[in-house]
Formats: sequence, structure tokens, C-alpha cells
Amino acid sequence: MPKARKEKFKEYTEKFKTMHGVFDDFTNRTIFKLISDGHFEGLESPISIGKESNVFSAITKNGHRVIVKIYRLETCDFNKMYNYIKDDPRYGNLKDKKRKVIFAWVQREYRNLMNSRDAQVNVPIPLAFLNNVMVLEFIGKNADIAPKLKDKIPKNKKDFFDKVVENIRKLYKAGLVHADLSAFNILNFDEKPVFIDMSQATILKHPQAEEYLERDVKNICTFFRKIGLKVTEKSALRKIKK
Repeated sequence: MPKARKEKFKEYTEKFKTMHGVFDDFTNRTIFKLISDGHFEGLESPISIGKESNVFSAITKNGHRVIVKIYRLETCDFNKMYNYIKDDPRYGNLKDKKRKVIFAWVQREYRNLMNSRDAQVNVPIPLAFLNNVMVLEFIGKNADIAPKLKDKIPKNKKDFFDKVVENIRKLYKAGLVHADLSAFNILNFDEKPVFIDMSQATILKHPQAEEYLERDVKNICTFFRKIGLKVTEKSALRKIKK
């Protein structure tokens, strides 16, 4: 990596480490490797700062924006992650291995996004992952990230709701349940829903998959009823499973 880029990277990491405490040495090295591999040039600005992960925009060498999602190694809810992942046959022998669970969690989100894209579910394109860091398509215009559904009510509520249900149906047909769906993790981009935060998405073989599906549908129906749309969980589930 050229010296100028190394200096720029150091400037970014020092700034964000001071502001948010997200960059431990291991994460620094992981970000450095992703930059060295050409996935992005440097972090631009924080989009969301959470207990488990921090999300930043970043710029590629071609001037395009991407999302960089960094899971916090020290503050992630290990037990929550393990409860979701322990019955997933794609991942085994992870008990009591916190860091490996976090790495598997990131890989799982990447795979869930890939499978969702294959099923034509409207999700961000996963671009790369390494350890506790993932690079994703930036959903938005220019430097503005698309707003969450909770922050931007659709102009046509019925049409938007139907599109959400259709995306849940496509996920279900592909053998997946989002398992944490709500107005907080659906973006409203040009009046179309985009599902995000796919790390906890669960295969239908999981013993709680149907419970998760019903919870997702309840969350969505409750939100749309609050904004004036007459919808029922029973009708939505019927469409999803038809």
C-alpha cells in the first residue's frame, strides 16, 4: 500500500478510535487487509453506532461508496448470536469460542445475503468479508443513505406492504426466515423495500423458524396498522406460504 494511503488510513482509524472505540488492533489489521485488497480506500463517515456493530460509509478507488460493517469483538452479544447459530447445520463446534462465533456470524450474514440475492429478494449486494468486517453495497443516492422504513413512511402504503410481504415470501421459498424483521431494518429506497441486517436470518430447518416468521409478520403488520393500513397477520402468512 502506498505511503500516502497508509497515512490516510492511520488518520481515519485514529479519528474513529477516539470517537467510538471501535478499532481494536485486530480490527485495524482486518480493515488494513481489506483496503490493501482494493475493496475500499478509506472510511468516510459513521452511519450507525451500535452495541454490536458499527456501520460506516467508505469510498472505493473508483469513487463509489460502499458500506463497511464492523462487528465489535468485545461488546457483541455472544449468547444471542450463539442461540441463533447453534442449530444451523452450516456451523458447528462453536460453543464457548466467542471470536469464532462472531466470525461465523459475519460469514453467515454474507451467505444469507448471497442466497437472498439468488432468490431475488431486495437486499444489499455483499461484496467481501474478513473476520469481523463486511463490505456491502451502498443503498442510497450520492452520500445519502436510504432512510429506514420507520423514518420514511411510503407514499403508497398498500403497495409497499405488499412488496414487503412478497420479499418475505421469496425468502421463505428459498428456505430462509429473516428472524428480526421490523421497520428498523427495512430501508425505503425509492418507495421500494430493501431488507438489511441479515446475520440472524435462519434456515427453515431451525426449530424456531416458524416462530421467527410469525414474529416478523407480526412486527410488519403492527407497524403498518399504526400508519393506517388495515392488514392482518393471517392474511400475510397465507400469501407467504402459498
